[in-house]
Amino acid sequence: MRSAVLGSLGFVLVGFVLFGLAVIPFASSFVRQDAQELARHPTIGLALLQGVGLLVAFLLATWIVGVKLFRLDLRDLRWRIPLGSGRGFSAGLVFGVLPAAVAMLLGVVAGGAAWVPDGGSLYQYLERLGIILIMLAPAALAEEVIFRGVPLVLLSRVLGRPAALVLLSVGFALAHITNPDVTARALGNIALAGILLSLAFFSPGGMWAAFGAHLGWNMTLAALGAPVSGLPFEIPFVDYTMGGPAWLTGGAFGPEGGLLSTVAITGAIVLAVHWVRKHPT
Repeated sequence: MRSAVLGSLGFVLVGFVLFGLAVIPFASSFVRQDAQELARHPTIGLALLQGVGLLVAFLLATWIVGVKLFRLDLRDLRWRIPLGSGRGFSAGLVFGVLPAAVAMLLGVVAGGAAWVPDGGSLYQYLERLGIILIMLAPAALAEEVIFRGVPLVLLSRVLGRPAALVLLSVGFALAHITNPDVTARALGNIALAGILLSLAFFSPGGMWAAFGAHLGWNMTLAALGAPVSGLPFEIPFVDYTMGGPAWLTGGAFGPEGGLLSTVAITGAIVLAVHWVRKHPT
């Protein structure tokens, strides 16, 4: 157990050291910008710097700690899985898109939320979605490598899957504690999302399903005009007004902060548990 815990901590330490070494040469261009404004409205350059930097750093940490030190292979780390990368990713998308869409629809029915027209054309909308996808994809995969990669594999071997899953899902939630307009309910929902993503990781879709679910959730919220974990991604053509009360719909944090998302994510977890039990890997 001791080696698994130390290995997990070492993985995180190595990853962030490598991330720091990678981004320091480029960080000076953001020093003079307002920190609070950047937190709420990250530029494309900053989002890519963070996302790609984290992804490269933690893939290297995976190789150093997971592969070289603990002798884990692509099957152990669930990159090579029964469904294959394409089908695994597609299955994961379903587990991300559906609960996000359901949470927003429940907001319309129960909380007075609504989609309203916004300025701009359909072409501008699709163009903006492409940019948002480029911003969100590296960060989503990086977070999966961090929280559903080496630590989840190592800790599952000594604690069992359920305990490791819960422990790292709490850590996943706490990693979002500084997001704009975060609440205790939002952190609880993010922890629930961590459980869903971990179940996707242990499904026949492996890491690809976890990545698909993560990206599917984030992109659905952004594409339908809602904030993503407190971060607004302004898009033309359509906007989503949150309605209220905030404890129900999520308020300024977005749907992730409300009870309706708790219901939607819990439903997705039930389906994911059934999938994992039906096709154990």
